[in-house]
Amino acid sequence: MDLADRAESLPTGPGVYLFKSERGRVLYVGKAQNLRARVKQYVGGGDGRIRIPRLLDRAVDVDVVVTPNVKDALLLENELIKQHKPPFNVRLRDDKQYLALRLDPRETWPRVTEVRRFADDGADYFGPYTSSISMKEALSNLRRIFPLRVCREGTFKDYARRGRPCIEYEMKRCAGPCCDLVEPEAYRELVEGTALFLRGRSDGLVDELRGRMETAAREERFEEAARLRDRVTAVERTVERQQIVAERAVDRDVFALARDGGEVEVQVLHVREGRVVGTHGVGLANVELDDGDLITSFLGQYYAGGADRPVPGEVLTSTPVDDDGALAALLADRAARRVVVRTPQRGAGRELVRLAASNAELGLARRIEARESLDAALEELREQLGLRDLPRRIEGYDISTLHGTLTVGSRVAFEDGLPVKADYRRYRIKHAAPDDDYACLREVITRRLARRDREPLPDLLMVDGGKGQLAVLSAALADAGVQVEAVSLAKERDAEAPGPRVRRSGGLKAERIFLPDRKDPVLLPPSARGLLLLQRVRDESHRFAIEFQRSLRSKVNLTSILEELPGIGPTKRRALLKHLGSLRAVRAASEATLRGVPGVGARDAAMLRRFFDAAEAES
Repeated sequence: MDLADRAESLPTGPGVYLFKSERGRVLYVGKAQNLRARVKQYVGGGDGRIRIPRLLDRAVDVDVVVTPNVKDALLLENELIKQHKPPFNVRLRDDKQYLALRLDPRETWPRVTEVRRFADDGADYFGPYTSSISMKEALSNLRRIFPLRVCREGTFKDYARRGRPCIEYEMKRCAGPCCDLVEPEAYRELVEGTALFLRGRSDGLVDELRGRMETAAREERFEEAARLRDRVTAVERTVERQQIVAERAVDRDVFALARDGGEVEVQVLHVREGRVVGTHGVGLANVELDDGDLITSFLGQYYAGGADRPVPGEVLTSTPVDDDGALAALLADRAARRVVVRTPQRGAGRELVRLAASNAELGLARRIEARESLDAALEELREQLGLRDLPRRIEGYDISTLHGTLTVGSRVAFEDGLPVKADYRRYRIKHAAPDDDYACLREVITRRLARRDREPLPDLLMVDGGKGQLAVLSAALADAGVQVEAVSLAKERDAEAPGPRVRRSGGLKAERIFLPDRKDPVLLPPSARGLLLLQRVRDESHRFAIEFQRSLRSKVNLTSILEELPGIGPTKRRALLKHLGSLRAVRAASEATLRGVPGVGARDAAMLRRFFDAAEAES
């Protein structure tokens, strides 16, 4: 049955359709109010959109899933896009939860807290803030004008017990409720002012403060009148710095896109209470969809995939959304009120879309410039290091040890110059001697290569170190019968100076890049873009290893550290504790005493003593 016949047999209700290739791969997932009509539109030649002929050239079958309504079809469509990753769909990988401020006026002494979820718990939420900088700026302004407490409940009770407020009170950034330095009624006024300020209702707030100031002045409470005067001035100055973009206090999310071929930048503008509170750009590459389908698919995934995102009263777009009302229905369910989705043609809404479009153009230009810079860096590495292909994916490995003990390994992954943190790995050394860096590195690389079927290998493997570390990496690759480009990166040593000092030139550390089967290292200029990329990978792998080691070291006070030391198994642990009586005695024992424990050799005793000495010095 060809596609035309298949389309004729489809149901006429709402649902999701999946175009498939000859091998059964899902090429495109879409939703429709009428499945038969939508698929027949595709098979009949489409409506002039460029991607449809390319899609139909590869599609040999279409499957459908019927849903109760088009809103449910939208939710299912997004799940299927995540599952199948179709090449003709755009996939939104942005799953961040935005920052927000929470204020619960029902508390005895309310405070503003930073959160990432908008919960239905009766508290007031303000945001979203798309960057921590913008949120901290808002908090800084707040604390100067409305000095609410910021401490947690335990700290608050501690200061109340002491009868002395913290330094925040001395800095006039807290009213001191812990020590009864503010009346509950006056504090409640600070809370109400905070809420008005965060909602952007500055006019009503200023009018209220001025009225209270005049009343205080008439009643000759001049100190209070002066404080209120200063608060009015602070509010007015702060509001002047905020950008007013709407004549009415409305919540809106504004979406606009810019594209250059398959490169697309979608800009999201968050407007709350008539003011821009943040912007957020999402970059998409190799996009096959036209603008209308792109913005429709993007919005569906943006809201359907992030239940914790606050739902505004309006969603404005630069391109009309054609989804049979599915998005509006979904948002209305989430918000428990009507939500308008529209493409404004005039007025303040149109200006907002233009503002978002301008930001999208800037974001796209910056991303293309960064991509060109990255391509130049990768091409430089390919040429200078003699690599077969561009090293678009690089994995970096490092070994970290604490005076020959508590040795750990790390793996970081970079793709197109950016860290892929989901592919980071930490390694506990299981078999190698913890004071043998080469053996530990070999164990880590061997364990990585054993998983190559489940975790495909990168274009380039890099280790931190010199010829020795590279030789270990090359040997592990040879033993596994794997061919992958490999390098090591090491700081250049000054041979004339005693000790392993790092030679500096122009304030930058010189670096050596070692290659297999090559005696002399490759020396790139300190400002070379390819070298800077390798340094980023190396530094990140080192940071990640140190972070893991510190987390293990912190367990000294939580569990028996003997369980964390490679080479000290259950039998030796039992012998140490039985012979010496306690972990405290083991930590205090000399190396000679440790050697006297049955089953504990000289190497084990030396390692234990080095570790405990180092741990004591670090504490």
